[in-house]
Parts: sequence; structure tokens; C-alpha cells
Amino acid sequence: MAKSTSVRRAAIGCRAHSGWAALVAIGGSPGSPEVILRRRIENADPEIPGSKQPFHAAEPLAFPDAKEFLNECTASTKRLSRQAFKTVIDELHRKNYDAVACGVVLGSGRALPALEAILASHALIHTAEGEFYRNALIEAGEHCGLTVTGVKERDLLERGAAQLHLSANQVERCIAELGRPIGPPWTQDQKYAALVAWLALT
Repeated sequence: MAKSTSVRRAAIGCRAHSGWAALVAIGGSPGSPEVILRRRIENADPEIPGSKQPFHAAEPLAFPDAKEFLNECTASTKRLSRQAFKTVIDELHRKNYDAVACGVVLGSGRALPALEAILASHALIHTAEGEFYRNALIEAGEHCGLTVTGVKERDLLERGAAQLHLSANQVERCIAELGRPIGPPWTQDQKYAALVAWLALT
């Protein structure tokens, strides 16, 4: 059955934190985007003590126990991220939008060593936790059939300017204005999530 021509395209954008992410869905045309919905999604299982900062929680454990704990947290965070995306995609569908893409704000992209080396370094534990949650969002987007675009946070404005044919200042102004109709919160979390969604949509 052919899709109704009235169904419009949308993209989801996310900025990850430990145990949650800011999510913004963008629709409209690439030259005139609009915010369709905004959410805070939770993707750490409250039933698992320590799951919000799993690498911190794993650090004092014996290595086999740490590995088992992280595997449990990975499975639960993956499940919760998929559920959150499915809920958002279903809500977009009810608003007559078809979610086609997902953007995720990435970290520095620093390659991580083996798990034992990560757990031996507090700095690497922080890096690994950031990657843990960003990877869960990327996996959830792919699982839901979305085209996933990742953009490093430090490159986001520059990439936006190049892709949208605007100056960095114009991109910042556009993103600030996008949040005006829906009101606060419209912090850096929502702005970056909106921008990476806009880039994914284009």
C-alpha cells in the first residue's frame, strides 16, 4: 500500500548524558525546519544499582564481575533506548510524520583500549561512559530503521554552516529561534539535539 502523500518526513536528534538523553524531533523542509516534539529519555535501568554510571560502578569489582555487570547494563540500556525511540517514532506517526533519520551528537572520537585498561584509568572511565550512552542511541536508531548521522560536538556548528549554507552565527540564531514556539527548556542540550536532527533531515 502506498504511503499517503500527506505524511511528512522527520528526524530525531539526541545529545547523550549518563542515564538519559535530550531528544528533539525536527520536521518541515530543510530550509524551514520546525520542532515537532521534545523529550528527555531515560536509558539507565533504575532496577540495576550503579547503572547510570556503569563504568564507575564496575571499577572496584573483580574483572570477571565487572565484565558481567557491564554486559547487563549494556543489554538494559540498549533495550530502554530502543523502547524510547519506538515511543517517539509512534508519536511522530500519530502527528502524521514519518521518522526517517536520526542524528547523534558525538564525543571526541578518541579510540578506547581494552576494558581492563579502561577500568584502570579514571579519565578513560569517563570517556567510556560517554561512548556507552552515545553508542546505545546510535544502535537504537539503526534498530528502528533510521538513517543515523553522527556529528562530533566540537564540529557541530561548522558542519551545520557548511551543510546548511549559512554562517555559524546564522545557524546559532536559527537554532535559538526554533525553540521559541515551544518555550523552555531550550538549553544547549535541546539546541544541539535539534541541530543534529536538522542535519540528519537534510
